Amino acid sequence: MREIVVFSGSAHPALAERVCAHLGVPLSETRISRFSNDCLQAQLLANCRQRDVYIVQPLVPPTQDSLMELLLMIDAARGASASQITAVIPHYAYARSDKKDASRISLGGRLVADLIATAGATRVLTMNLHAPQVHGFFSVTVDHLTALGVLADHFRGTDLSDTIVVSPDLGNAKDATQFSRLLGLPVAAGSKRRLADDRVVIDSIVGDVEGRRAIILDDEIATGGSIIELLDRLRDAGVTEAAVVCTHGLFAGKAVERLANHPMITQVVTTDTVPAPANWPALQVRSIAGLIAEAIARIHDGESISILFDGVDPTHAPPQGSLFDVAPSGGTA
Repeated sequence: MREIVVFSGSAHPALAERVCAHLGVPLSETRISRFSNDCLQAQLLANCRQRDVYIVQPLVPPTQDSLMELLLMIDAARGASASQITAVIPHYAYARSDKKDASRISLGGRLVADLIATAGATRVLTMNLHAPQVHGFFSVTVDHLTALGVLADHFRGTDLSDTIVVSPDLGNAKDATQFSRLLGLPVAAGSKRRLADDRVVIDSIVGDVEGRRAIILDDEIATGGSIIELLDRLRDAGVTEAAVVCTHGLFAGKAVERLANHPMITQVVTTDTVPAPANWPALQVRSIAGLIAEAIARIHDGESISILFDGVDPTHAPPQGSLFDVAPSGGTA
């Protein structure tokens, strides 16, 4: 791993530390400066020349600062003659801007992909994009990871009798179906209409949920509006209780208050693609640092990434002696 150099922006340095602990390499220092005119500057404080550089930076609030930091760090690595620059973006926030659903509307997902490539990234490593077509927005190689196996591991060995996996909408039904297969459970989905960024209506539930416990699976939870609306419909349909599961737990606005105190919710499970809210100690956080580290090691060695998803997307079973077997120093496992 001598030729691997890992940097982190200010968005989620704890995740970068966990990834480095799995890899057995130090996290190299970065200096992010803000000038009096509010412009940012990034300086990489480790040698990048002819090195394999990885920059860990999820796009989280303040999202525009996180994005600009990432672009500046990529540019700095290119100027320092890095041989390969991989932007490790566990949460690609602009994936939600993936289609023209109104007149004269911007396609942020494609624009930001172009910016990352123009800055000098030669590869992108990301996880659970909101829409699969966003993968095609990038002109550089994209390795698209999934956290479904990590999240399914949380429920293995627990009592799943009379349990059903529920997707908040039909768009997420494919992931919900794969998740349900990992746990050997049936699946259902809500029929959702989005009225605004924080307002949704779920007209009906597709599937038989009466008398069951639910595991609600979504790729991202921001304000929690979709989850609360779905819980209302599930209660009307005879669901007794629900666990809420997502890959990207942003929990913006009143989301923590809404979900932490809801009488139907037994637990909320997420991953550390984004920083967990400090005011929610009961939140269950599963780390994807080992998965990212394994992917980085395989990219560096020119090995297959798809082996990580044998049975997940397409048996969530890492190879014997993989980096998953190395316990990270600190962080949530």
